[in-house]
Amino acid sequence: MALLQWPQPDESRPMILLFPTILLVILLNYAFTECYRKRKLPPGPPKLPLVGNLHQLGNLPHLSLHSLAKKYGPIISLQLGWVPTVVISSARMTKEVMRTYDLVLSSRPRLFAAKYIFYDSTDIVFSPYGAYWRQIRKICILELLSAKRVQSFRPVREEEVARMVDRIQESSCSGSVNLTKILGLYANDVLCRVAFGRDFSGGGDYDSLGFQDMLQEYQELVGGFSIGDFFPSLEEFIHRFTGMTRRLQDTSRRFDELFDRILSEHSNRVFDGSRKDDHKDLVDVLLEIQKEGSLAETPLTMDNVKAIIMDMFAAGTDTSFIALDWAMTELILNRKAMDRATNEVRSIVGERKFVLDTDLPHMPYLKAVIKEVFRLHPPAPVLVPRESTEEIAVEGYRIPAKTRFFINAWSIGRDPEAWENPEEFKPERFLDCPIDYKGQDYELIPFGTGRRICPAVTFGAATVELALTQLLHSFDWELPSGVKPEDLDMTEVFGITMHRVEELILVAKPRF
Repeated sequence: MALLQWPQPDESRPMILLFPTILLVILLNYAFTECYRKRKLPPGPPKLPLVGNLHQLGNLPHLSLHSLAKKYGPIISLQLGWVPTVVISSARMTKEVMRTYDLVLSSRPRLFAAKYIFYDSTDIVFSPYGAYWRQIRKICILELLSAKRVQSFRPVREEEVARMVDRIQESSCSGSVNLTKILGLYANDVLCRVAFGRDFSGGGDYDSLGFQDMLQEYQELVGGFSIGDFFPSLEEFIHRFTGMTRRLQDTSRRFDELFDRILSEHSNRVFDGSRKDDHKDLVDVLLEIQKEGSLAETPLTMDNVKAIIMDMFAAGTDTSFIALDWAMTELILNRKAMDRATNEVRSIVGERKFVLDTDLPHMPYLKAVIKEVFRLHPPAPVLVPRESTEEIAVEGYRIPAKTRFFINAWSIGRDPEAWENPEEFKPERFLDCPIDYKGQDYELIPFGTGRRICPAVTFGAATVELALTQLLHSFDWELPSGVKPEDLDMTEVFGITMHRVEELILVAKPRF
């Protein structure tokens, strides 16, 4: 996947139309650049006419930005097309900026893909800061993703973990297991049952509805650094010219049809008083709020409900799956850590076949493994961009309003000022260490920080912890015969979330 989606000519559009447009872009870009030339901005690389520093992002922007930070410092200034941009790449700088300017940096730029996929950016992730965003975040924190609600879904997690074990046992009879595929089904089933009240893997729905294709297309459309987003005045033209608009329309239509189906299934049952609160799924709760107006200062439209559902469906599936896949990859490559985590789990669970939620607080090393995975492989390597609403001052630099801010969480996890031997997978670093990933410790912010931190951190952690514990308790894991640790391809696919290019194929030896 090419992250910078440069124009590929549509033969139906005469190429001659490009020339006056390009001339206009050059002139406006020059005028825009001159406007900010005298400001004292953070250091950064030289810029090219028209594109600025876009050409330096490459196919893996988190790596490119990490390299630039090594050369120019933990806060750098870039010109991405017409968009003035600042990138933060260290824990110290993130702390300095976010502690002072969290409110000023709480808004989002309007991204073209989010307008289509998230119903005019009315979801939690991409909605600009304001009264509407505060309202839906309040709904998420108090109703959808509260600690009590997450705990109420414990039976779902336990049942889906049992199904995951059954799938692995069945696959292990053939000699090897495609663990990536099974983990993807587990994460999707947990999310769908919690959010929609049913899973889609049974009866062939997962394949017939094209869930995997839809999620992959979502990743590419929303996660890439699309060139049109950096030329706002020309974004409609650029995205039509590249075919991006057509893809967005098709993908948004497919998701909309799925959500219409889900909402139709719920609309006849949610208000008849027959369902106990503990058994309501997240769509039930949203529809009640939408109908009754509780917690909603401004009434939610059905499109607003769908936008929030889209957040849950896409982000909820991806984050858990990616964390589990990277965790098993790192453990299979680091036998000492695998053995220590496995011994801890089995000493707590004993001869019981299944792990319980109540076992998890007694497993400090397992929790350290998960933290180390989030440090090295944050689900979103470059956090969703922010946009400043007024001028800010950082270490003597003056950064104007309407600047786009990127925080490179991947780079922060490798910050030598914050971590000893940062490239090494070493869960022991988190034992007797208070650092956590809940947004208060700037050395580890895989889910963001401040007002814009992901509200589903508790839900995601519960989904990952139980599954990883069960994987280590139920099976002994090995690489397939003839495969060495160095043979594993650790190449990453960059998107709004980041997974490995290759699927993880392992040998699972059942214990029960």
